[in-house]
Amino acid sequence: MATYYSEEHEWITVEGDIATLGITQHAADQLGEVVFVEQKEAGEEFEKGDEIGVIESVKAASEIYAPVDGEVVEVNETLADNPGALNESPEGDAWIYKIKLSDASQLEDLMDLDGYKALIG
Repeated sequence: MATYYSEEHEWITVEGDIATLGITQHAADQLGEVVFVEQKEAGEEFEKGDEIGVIESVKAASEIYAPVDGEVVEVNETLADNPGALNESPEGDAWIYKIKLSDASQLEDLMDLDGYKALIG
């Protein structure tokens, strides 16, 4: 199992051809109190760079961009009732999607944890 990070402050943990996607603790801290999460439906396909959701906080709305091509296979339904979970456990229980990867080679364009820590300084 490997975890990758995007410049848009998302993490993606890969097991086989299924990846779990969420936002980083840094992103959650920057957003402040999350009040709503707009998510795609299972079965929807997307390409790298597509907007695949929106996180609204008391400060701002922030788009979620796909770090890779894929298809949503599962949506974390918990976030509809408890969007604040993103503040409590953004890199744990409050994942946003499970996706089926279309092109695993795209993971090479993402950062490892050390690269991400360097990005956020």
